[in-house]
Order: sequence, then C-alpha cells, then structure tokens
Amino acid sequence: MTGESLDITLPVPPSINHQYATVQGRRVLSSAGRTYKEHVGQQIWLALSRSPHKRALLHRLQSESLALSIRFYFTSPLRRDVDGGLKIAQDALCEGIGLNDNRIVETHLYKDVDRANPRIRIALSLAAR
Repeated sequence: MTGESLDITLPVPPSINHQYATVQGRRVLSSAGRTYKEHVGQQIWLALSRSPHKRALLHRLQSESLALSIRFYFTSPLRRDVDGGLKIAQDALCEGIGLNDNRIVETHLYKDVDRANPRIRIALSLAAR
C-alpha cells in the first residue's frame, strides 16, 4: 500500500448464482453476498489501519479517477467466469473505503488457477488520464 494505490488480497467472492436471492419477486443480495461484503470491509479497514499512507491514500482515492485491477485465482480454469465476481468485489471494495464505484474509469480482470489457495488480488490506483 502506497499513497497512490491500495493492494489487498481477499477471498474469492461467492459465485454469481450465490450472490443474489429472489425475495417476494425482487432480486436482493443473498446472505452469502452480504457476509462477503462485510468481510471485505473489515479486511480493508484492517489493512488501512496498518498503513502509514492511510490518510493520503484515502484523500487521493476519494478525489480522483480510479483504475481497478482484479486477479482471480480459482481452483479450476473452467469452473467460473472471470467477470462473475467483478461487481460484488468492486462494490465491496468501494463500500469498504467509502467510495462510489462510479469513480472507477478503468478495469482489468485476470484469471489464474491456484488449487491450493483460491483468492483475489485487488489493486485500486489512480487512473492514468
């Protein structure tokens, strides 16, 4: 973590099929989705609390256009789509640091396999504009 980027490793989000539920005819975030977002928020604040750059980083992230990079490490190359976890991961990250995700103007997604350690690596940085 620097004064210009937030880099964090988080758990793989629930699959798109487990992120939402239909309740009384409406699509709502499922309990698995809510739990994931809460966990991400806690992990972000824990990481920020340990950073000497917290104040400068938050100021820059809240005032400039942003680029988001997510590298997914799945247990299998074919089990999940790379974009299925984008929205919930982006929402969880931005909510966790108090940002509107409309500040993100650039997104990069990558898909890798790590059977022993599934996870996502997120880098939120200033966009090159």
